[in-house]
Amino acid sequence: MGDYVTVSSTVIAAIAYDAETWALNVRLHSGAEYQYLSVPPDVYEGFFSAGSVGRYFDAAIKKPGYQYVRIS
Repeated sequence: MGDYVTVSSTVIAAIAYDAETWALNVRLHSGAEYQYLSVPPDVYEGFFSAGSVGRYFDAAIKKPGYQYVRIS
């Protein structure tokens, strides 16, 4: 897993990505952490050009229905 990158969001604190396994970890400000599976690199990169990280997360990760597991 790559290093966590802090993002500007009221809900999401930081994200990390593993380009080999296409795993995206999302750490929320609440302390909960989730790993989303089979997330393509271009979807991860989209976080950095999104006008709103939270809206992008909803549209590009949650709504498409990527499988996930809670890891903390």
